Amino acid sequence: MTIRLFANPLDLPYRFQHVTLAWRKHHYREAADPSVVRFQGRYLLFASMSGGFWHSTDLHDWRFTATPDLPVHDYAPDVREIDGQLVVCASRRGRPCDFYRTADPLAGSWEVIPGEVAFWDPNLFQDDDGRVYLYEGCSANRPIRGVELDRHTLRRIGEPVDLIAGNPDEHGWETPAEDYDAARIDRGLVMRMLFGRRPFIEGAWMVKHDGRYHLQYAAPATQYNGYADGTYLGASPLGPFTYVPQSPFSAKPGGFITGAGHGSTFTDEHGNWWHAATMRISRHHDFERRLGLFPAGFDDDGVFFCNQEFADYPLLLPDGPADPWSLTGHQMLLSAGAPVTASSADPGHPAGLAVTEDVRTWWRAATTHAGEWVTVELPAGSVTHTLQVNTIEDGPDHPAPPPIPAQRGLLGSRILVPSDVPAPFRLEGSADGEDWTLLRDGTRSHEFVVLDPPRPLRYVRVTGGRHPLGTAFAISGLRVFGLGSGQPPAAAEPTVNGAVVSWPAVPGADGYNVRYGLAPDKLYHCWQVSVPSLTLRSLNAGHRYWVAVDTFNASGVTRGTPFGIEETT
Repeated sequence: MTIRLFANPLDLPYRFQHVTLAWRKHHYREAADPSVVRFQGRYLLFASMSGGFWHSTDLHDWRFTATPDLPVHDYAPDVREIDGQLVVCASRRGRPCDFYRTADPLAGSWEVIPGEVAFWDPNLFQDDDGRVYLYEGCSANRPIRGVELDRHTLRRIGEPVDLIAGNPDEHGWETPAEDYDAARIDRGLVMRMLFGRRPFIEGAWMVKHDGRYHLQYAAPATQYNGYADGTYLGASPLGPFTYVPQSPFSAKPGGFITGAGHGSTFTDEHGNWWHAATMRISRHHDFERRLGLFPAGFDDDGVFFCNQEFADYPLLLPDGPADPWSLTGHQMLLSAGAPVTASSADPGHPAGLAVTEDVRTWWRAATTHAGEWVTVELPAGSVTHTLQVNTIEDGPDHPAPPPIPAQRGLLGSRILVPSDVPAPFRLEGSADGEDWTLLRDGTRSHEFVVLDPPRPLRYVRVTGGRHPLGTAFAISGLRVFGLGSGQPPAAAEPTVNGAVVSWPAVPGADGYNVRYGLAPDKLYHCWQVSVPSLTLRSLNAGHRYWVAVDTFNASGVTRGTPFGIEETT
């Protein structure tokens, strides 16, 4: 079996956004709310604010096609196959949302089907009997709704039905706060007055499996580390639906980059399940986001899950049927907390922030000159297999890129969406710190590099070029993966006090994976932490959970033994 590698966030040319509100300017890259389908032997990936779509024949090599005839400035584009044709729609308030249909998306010729009503976060679904349904909703005040559509005209048949509403008192993971901590809810005065503690319920996606309807949805809001996707289960497309207590099935609250909500679920050509989702940075703007792709599947009881252990480390992409639990954890991080030197550093962004495993912090050079660099020293005896260079544009005075035609939005905002802005850099490796070998001339903001064959590097250096926007070179993650020469750490010895799981720090451990679920053999949730404690506020009330704490370092993983905790309230 030929196996390829990829890493999250996906290595794509994320488009640069310039947003001017009445009181503040924002500059950031964005792609979010991915809809992925397989159509005519090709995977199509649509995402918010991307100006088009990506397509691939193998889920590995993606090419971009611009779609100026589609509503490229409308959020959460949905794509589905209906009666052998591709149908696209997107979010819009204030005027009806149209549908766009084609049999050949690469040719760029789209039939416009006028819409009846405005909607937000749409998802189309065609059942086995040919009937078509629309699910939509993105609000803290009203539920996700569903309605049947005429399969030819896409006009509504009957009235919409309320399907999913938020319930953070019962579903801990719906709490709209960092780490699901209600004490940390702070949306600003206006947001608190409007929404209080209510989560946003959004991003519907329907999947039918073994005759049952899995209506997926996102909560609590895109800017939090706990942004995730849950499921309700029904016997018909419009319900009634019952909450699935294993929710959320897709969540990544810890690690280098967090968030795994508002996504889409699909199968590849080999029948393997995948879930594409939104990952957050949310530093320059709440909507500063990226895309992730995760192995997924259904267990013997029909429960849908994602494998999100080490989900921002290199993942395997098989060319045949595969166990989703076999596709992660084959390479370990060599660069976490390693010694770092740099040509210069802004006082607020020291060199060490390049290796702290947090995409929301970064090293930034002290000048905007070309040639600024940062170097990481790897453990002796380690072997490098892959690298990921994560760059970010930062600086209060950097100019906006040249825009394409703009769109006016809420509160008098003006949204300008240019084409991609490359961020040039040079990636090199060395065994002794003196003789350097070029590994990649890169331009993308999450460039992923595979070394074939792997190499025993001791130093890795990234040197920035002159950025087109005049910003200083900045790295949020210089990440080097492979295998260390030592031994995995000892096992953790956890104890539980209420919802707090803690354990003595394990010598030699770089971090810990806290896995949990509703049975010892169904630990489908994974929360990666760097400290020996975690408060599990994401649990569903009325259920007994099982927990295991794994330890890991550059040389491997030591699995923990599952243990039960008291029923949640």
